[in-house]
Amino acid sequence: MIHIVRWNPVSSATESATLDQLPAAGAELPEGSVVWIDLDNPTPEEEARVLKAFLPVHALTLEDIVKPRDSGSAHLPKVEEFPDYLFAIVNPLPLELIGAGPKSARVNKLPRPQLSAVLTETLLITHHYSAMPCIRDCRGLLARHAKNVKRGPDYLFHLILDGIVDDYSPMVDRIAQQLDHLETKMFRQPTPSVLAKLLRVKREVTYLRKTLILEREVLARLIRGEFQLVDPREMAYYRNVYDHLVRYTDLIENAREMVSDLMQTHLAATSNRLNEIMKTLTMISTLGMAGTLIVGYYGMNFKHIGELDWEYGHWVAFGLMALVGVGLLGVYRWKKWL
Repeated sequence: MIHIVRWNPVSSATESATLDQLPAAGAELPEGSVVWIDLDNPTPEEEARVLKAFLPVHALTLEDIVKPRDSGSAHLPKVEEFPDYLFAIVNPLPLELIGAGPKSARVNKLPRPQLSAVLTETLLITHHYSAMPCIRDCRGLLARHAKNVKRGPDYLFHLILDGIVDDYSPMVDRIAQQLDHLETKMFRQPTPSVLAKLLRVKREVTYLRKTLILEREVLARLIRGEFQLVDPREMAYYRNVYDHLVRYTDLIENAREMVSDLMQTHLAATSNRLNEIMKTLTMISTLGMAGTLIVGYYGMNFKHIGELDWEYGHWVAFGLMALVGVGLLGVYRWKKWL
């Protein structure tokens, strides 16, 4: 599906349009006009019409754009400059994870979304195969503030990037809350279920870290003035997005370190608990061995054992076993093993 929003410099208004209402080629757009073409889960015919006929892009660019459909996996974030356009790829959060609660879908079972963008002086083309709240929110913002379209494709792309980065906030906060909860639970009772939850959080942290670091590099290049298609006036807005991204990246790095520390703590706590159990079992065994030694002595099949015919012999044996047991407990306490 193709959605088109354009700024008409003649009427000084923002309007929706169809591809048939635009010139045959993107290079023929009137001076001062700004057009945003959003390819939302497009067909191959729609992709060819926009990316081959309207604005011909390099074969490698087209290959990266359609990678999720051809290979089933998204391309990682990057930005490249070509003679006629600027090409960027970012990875928004999967729709299932945006605003998700503690029982969100598992990251390793979700496909990584890809949002591709092509920018010229008058044209912004976005391409994606899955629904993206950042695109929806940007459309809503432009519906309320229509004149923002005339600020150019670089400003529109900043709005999309801002929405993508803001979507990371709930998940980063949720991961921090989960780690605090798991830390408290671990010191109370380090069970295998706690370790399983830690491993799940680790997968989420690894997923976010990989994406955030690469997207941070993309934003870092956009704010350095490296590309002529990003107006210096708009770099302040890109820097604002970059600052948010850096903060989320730092939080994820802290979460990654905390996950590693908690896993080490879990292993240490489990080992200490095993040592305590083994120590208790060893003490019980030594107490039993003392009684077994006495019982074994009187259980020998020798005929002449003086105490065998004694009336109080078994009470003496019981008392001796109790005395040895109490003596061993005293030794354990003296050694501070109890």
